[in-house]
Amino acid sequence: MADNNENIEANVSSWMPDVLGNGFHMYYVSQGIDYSGNVRCTIIRKKARQNTERGVLYIHGFSDYFFQEEMANRFIEQGYNFYAVDLRKYGRSMLSNQYPFQVHNLNEYFADIDTTLQIIKQEGNHEILLMGHSTGGLITSLFCHKYRKALPVQGLILNSPFLDMNQSWFKEKILIPTVSFFALFSKKTKIKQGISTAYGESLLKSHHGEWEYDTTKKFMQSPPLTTGWIRAIHRGQRKIHKGLDIPCPILVLYSNRSVYGNEWNPEHQIGDGVLDVKDIAKYGKRLGSKVTEIEIQDGMHDLILSQKEARDATYQAIFNWLKQNQLN
Repeated sequence: MADNNENIEANVSSWMPDVLGNGFHMYYVSQGIDYSGNVRCTIIRKKARQNTERGVLYIHGFSDYFFQEEMANRFIEQGYNFYAVDLRKYGRSMLSNQYPFQVHNLNEYFADIDTTLQIIKQEGNHEILLMGHSTGGLITSLFCHKYRKALPVQGLILNSPFLDMNQSWFKEKILIPTVSFFALFSKKTKIKQGISTAYGESLLKSHHGEWEYDTTKKFMQSPPLTTGWIRAIHRGQRKIHKGLDIPCPILVLYSNRSVYGNEWNPEHQIGDGVLDVKDIAKYGKRLGSKVTEIEIQDGMHDLILSQKEARDATYQAIFNWLKQNQLN
């Protein structure tokens, strides 16, 4: 892992109040230059009221950013300092020269996670949990596997991780591998996505949900994906399918059902409208030898944005698992 503690420690005094307010602060971290120019990630934190040496780091999903205040406060109530990171080219970290979510290899995100973990440790947290939602669950799984011989976290929590494409047999077995191969020669070719807004409508208070967030950071509809992004995801998921060797305890959470259809209906608020939950259950078992899988009744894709009964069940599952694995 990167050994740049001195540089991070010298700059980390510049925490600023975050747009969320309510005790949240943020800090931009320059991550150098890549094929699109300058890149940065953004660390967000909220400290527990009491002194604690425990921290949790949350990694968001695709077309997403950190805004889930309730989740942060739930962990704080349990005695954790809470941290999140908006990955490069997402949310707070987007720069004007960048195309959203552009990535050629999921390992590019490891520097953002590594930097944040170093800061978390420098702030006195010696027991750290890593938590990932959807694409963040895919990225964090690969991160923990790569650094398994000196794993910097004690536990991994996955909220509906993106372990497989939710597509037809033809697309998964023929089309996506073909696009992935084509990306060897052209990584910036754009491919249009579906037009459904059903998931966003299920979340937003202005439609059928309970939440308010910035739709210029978490889009109602996905912009076209680059072939480079598709190749990065495809390669990452292939590694998952072959099996990983993550040594720490892993909690895999997912809904009890998937829902389909471009038009919103009430079913979208009691199921996963993004991924196939059977895929999550199948491939979650391949992440390591200490996997616990829990199905959440009526959970949505982002379980902690589900209706109250389902998200309460999600938090109960998390904190019970932490006790059972002596991680609390």
